[in-house]
Amino acid sequence: MITGPVRHSHPIFVDAFSYLASVAHTRLPKLTIPGAGMATLMGGRTVVDETTYPDMESFWADLVAGYRDEIAALYAAGCRYLQLDDISFAYLCDPDFRQQIAARGDDPDELLTRYRDTTNAIIADHPDDLLITTHMCRGNFRSRWVASGGYEPIAELVFGGMHVDAFFLEFDSDRAGGFEPLRYVPAGTTVVLGLITSKTPELESPDEVKRRIDEAAQVLPLDQLALSPQCGFSSSHHGNELTIDDQWRKLELVVSVANDVWG
Repeated sequence: MITGPVRHSHPIFVDAFSYLASVAHTRLPKLTIPGAGMATLMGGRTVVDETTYPDMESFWADLVAGYRDEIAALYAAGCRYLQLDDISFAYLCDPDFRQQIAARGDDPDELLTRYRDTTNAIIADHPDDLLITTHMCRGNFRSRWVASGGYEPIAELVFGGMHVDAFFLEFDSDRAGGFEPLRYVPAGTTVVLGLITSKTPELESPDEVKRRIDEAAQVLPLDQLALSPQCGFSSSHHGNELTIDDQWRKLELVVSVANDVWG
């Protein structure tokens, strides 16, 4: 539960600044932090103390201010690639999860709008040389998943209205639906197709991966597409059901296919 005011300039990761400083001159420094929707998605109003925040508008205003201070500090430390990991958007594609949200008294579409607008406020006016992306996950703990459903319920609102440089989207199983929702992605925004699963060791067929890239390119131009694993290889220290060698083979497949498709 959030029981005190959101603090500004508080490092999300203890070692983030020292890491960024150590790599800033030799490579592109990247950091991943939770997205704004993670603050209330699972608990709604119950996770925000009513004494501290009797008005939720003041909570969201403080959250935006805290994120903006954090991003400014990370940028000053050398971060030039910031990824916001936020399960809220993918979970709100799931009909069953949307029913759970409605049952607790929240409107799923109002939450989507809130999380989108909060994200936009957080990243507004960020430096031109700071790349900001978001990854939408349906669950990845110990090779398990939680949510299902294609992106159509969020496509126009989020793909068409959230001002990130790229969307990392899971497309490794039928649970993710088709590529049609990508029609709302504006020119200049990249979609990174998560076609390589990080949940199982079986290696995907390169030809099948290329076929699916071609399919996506019927909706969004190829030069707006990229390729990656569907998620990280571990959501925690427990890991997924893959060996280190399995993981390297997956990454090698990504690089090989990307070279063939984009050169």
